[in-house]
Amino acid sequence: MTGRFAEGARVGVLTTEPLGRVLDYRAPEGGCDPGDYVVVPLGPRRVMGVVWGPGEGGFDAAKLRGIERVLDAAPMREEMRLFLARAADYTLTPLPAMLRLASRAPGLGEPPAVRRVYRASGHEPARLTEPRQRVLDALAAYGGAPVTLAELSAEAGVTSSVVKGLVKAGAILEEEAPRDLPYPPLDPGAAPVRLEGDQVAAAEALVAAVAADSYSTTLLKGVTGSGKTEVYLEAVAECLRRGRQALVLLPEIALTSEFLARVEARFGARPAEWHSGVTATERRRLWRMVSEGQAQFVAGARSALFLPFRDLGLVVVDEEHDTSYKQEEGALYNARDMAVLRASICGCPAVLASATPSLESWVNAAQGRYARLDLGARFGAAELPEMHAIDLRPEKLPANRWISEALARSVEARIARGEQSLLFLNRRGYAPVTICRACGHQIGCDHCDARMVEHRFQKRLVCHQCGATKPMPEACPSCGVEGRMAPVGPGVERLAEEVADRFPQARVAVLSSDLFGSARALKEQIAAIAEGGADIIIGTQIVAKGHNFPLLTLVGVIDADLGLQGSDLRAAERTFQLVRQVAGRAGRSAGRRGVALVQTCQPEHPVIRAILGGDEEAFWRAEAEERRVAGMPPYGRLAGIILSSPDVAQVFETGAELARADGPLRRIGAQVFGPAPAPIARVRGRHRVRLLVKAGKGAPLQAALAEWIAQVKLPAALRLAVDIDPQSFL
Repeated sequence: MTGRFAEGARVGVLTTEPLGRVLDYRAPEGGCDPGDYVVVPLGPRRVMGVVWGPGEGGFDAAKLRGIERVLDAAPMREEMRLFLARAADYTLTPLPAMLRLASRAPGLGEPPAVRRVYRASGHEPARLTEPRQRVLDALAAYGGAPVTLAELSAEAGVTSSVVKGLVKAGAILEEEAPRDLPYPPLDPGAAPVRLEGDQVAAAEALVAAVAADSYSTTLLKGVTGSGKTEVYLEAVAECLRRGRQALVLLPEIALTSEFLARVEARFGARPAEWHSGVTATERRRLWRMVSEGQAQFVAGARSALFLPFRDLGLVVVDEEHDTSYKQEEGALYNARDMAVLRASICGCPAVLASATPSLESWVNAAQGRYARLDLGARFGAAELPEMHAIDLRPEKLPANRWISEALARSVEARIARGEQSLLFLNRRGYAPVTICRACGHQIGCDHCDARMVEHRFQKRLVCHQCGATKPMPEACPSCGVEGRMAPVGPGVERLAEEVADRFPQARVAVLSSDLFGSARALKEQIAAIAEGGADIIIGTQIVAKGHNFPLLTLVGVIDADLGLQGSDLRAAERTFQLVRQVAGRAGRSAGRRGVALVQTCQPEHPVIRAILGGDEEAFWRAEAEERRVAGMPPYGRLAGIILSSPDVAQVFETGAELARADGPLRRIGAQVFGPAPAPIARVRGRHRVRLLVKAGKGAPLQAALAEWIAQVKLPAALRLAVDIDPQSFL
């Protein structure tokens, strides 16, 4: 490790600016250390950077500009700099872009200070108006945590004067507090959970892995409800006993509420949270406390991987198969793979937990690269659900109906018994297509080559690619005829209409990410459902992710064939995972055996048979063999090249030029397919063309790709993105 740089020494500074390289500066008065966060001049501006190491030299040191100041933040550790560099090399992402991921802390480098915070006093004001009630409700939603005036006003939707009035009335306390406080300590022995059967051996193996203080990766596979969380929390407990930090990645913000409650019950305090729903104040606090070792346990989204842990001792990726771990914009990376990389650099265990693991992880375990632990039974007395297919072909459902008679009878039986039913349809909105019955015109996005989806609850058409919205037209935009616009196909909102008509006495809740204005609102709805606040739940894939509804005994999959359409490499794998996961929501409490009914027009399809038969290992073996024969991941390597430009001719010409100049790829035995229009060929006004590179498992793909792309001079308006190990081909 490089030592301290003396004043005036030549040092290399990496900034977050898109320059692609480290720049030389002079060390400031008093010197600086590798990893220091600094402010440096760059042209006429002042930008933030990190001291990356010694300067490269090669020009007159007298011409160097000096570092202006060292920020008051814990230096970036050497292992973090190595992680960013190796992640950048693997994903072919410019290093400054990786540094941006690792420095997303509001107020980074500001000195410690005090702030005014507000919390409830417990006294009711003499006069309680509707805005005042909203403020008190907002404080209650924060769980007693102190919040700033700006955060409280925004959350309650009131002016600051309403909050100040409650302070005068004695209902709210105004206090000064340090800007960033350490997180409450977690006690690994606070409330141990009694484990059973397979859980005991699995927990012992994970605890031993943590105690070894060395890198390993373990696939923790267990059916839904088998207690995977309780098992890996034992590894977290061992990590806490050893004074190291633990990170658990979760695929969805909505999962954090239930997870935090379980952690609090187990360790007597909540872990720190890191995701898009956390306030800027809390993000700054967490970033600083993690870097100082004052946050023992972090639960977060994929970007939590880039937090500056002082002593990371365990990384857990929960629901490791989930597609939301793949970052699809900016720096394109898979958080599951980056978690394994970070654990290897830190010398700590990684745990990948799932009931339906990704094929990549399954193969790694089968080939001995990962250890594997299996939990074969549900925790306690709960039993796995029965699974049956409903063949829709003889049902003769009306054109505007999607619930079969057999499924409807099962729902009615659950309502009569005071139990809950879940109807699963992986389509947001009201209808995926809106068509004119007069001329056949389908309403598309003005900025993308995608159909717009009707969201009747919002009274808008929405593009699910770019987010553009517009009102539903009265007349057809093509032929001008009024009153002939019609929805085609179901989304969850349309299914909710059918449910309301079919079961008029039932309480219905719709769970879809686009129907909630905030993460907190979604968490509140999930909590209300878990307490029995709905008879029928209608949901998209958000309901498949780890939620526990004790009264839920029936799952109905409305269209199991939906994910089998198209030519996606992972279509079978994803359909299998999603339907098995959502079916596992049923019967998770003792004494309530669950049933999953899968509506399909293809009951003989191999994937549907595998879902119903429950022989998961046979499915993975067959899927793995198909990939092996085809030389596809995980037995081969893929890279996607996405070109985009406002000029359609330019993007195709550049793609063709790349395809012709494929010498560096042919030298490693790789093939280039394309260029071809992306399945959605225009997004946000930019035309998109894709090339696909296929190589052997051991081929040095990244170096060949870099050499290949460097041959072609890209026009100014054209963007090129490289997607190593693509998960989506849109």
